[in-house]
Amino acid sequence: MDFLDSLAVMVVGLAGGLAVGSGFVAFLTVLDVIPRLTVMSRAQKVVPLYEYALIFGALISTWVDFRGWSASLIPISAVPVGALAGCFVGLLAAALTEVINVLPILAKRMGLKSRIMYLLMAMVIGKVVGSLFQWILF
Repeated sequence: MDFLDSLAVMVVGLAGGLAVGSGFVAFLTVLDVIPRLTVMSRAQKVVPLYEYALIFGALISTWVDFRGWSASLIPISAVPVGALAGCFVGLLAAALTEVINVLPILAKRMGLKSRIMYLLMAMVIGKVVGSLFQWILF
């Protein structure tokens, strides 16, 4: 691999990391995940513990992913893991439906109110192209 290939890999890796990181921060900020969880669990006194759990969970899972670790579990363990993953996806979908009006507000502030369909289509096409890129090439 020559210098330009290495540079391209670094740029794509950095761009991907920035995209995922900013998406994660937007998820936490826009959806108010931590405050909602503390209100729902009536644990306002331990908000820092929620924050630390979130930070350490992201760091540890990133480290485990970089190390390439895997776990061999018994098949019945798929039930609780699947239930937790389903709860996460359900909570995420419910939270997104509450803030779905973010796009019209963003389009209005950016002066793109008459072109909101183009904004949505750009997001959809970008998601489709990115997914196909990952599925076909990786």
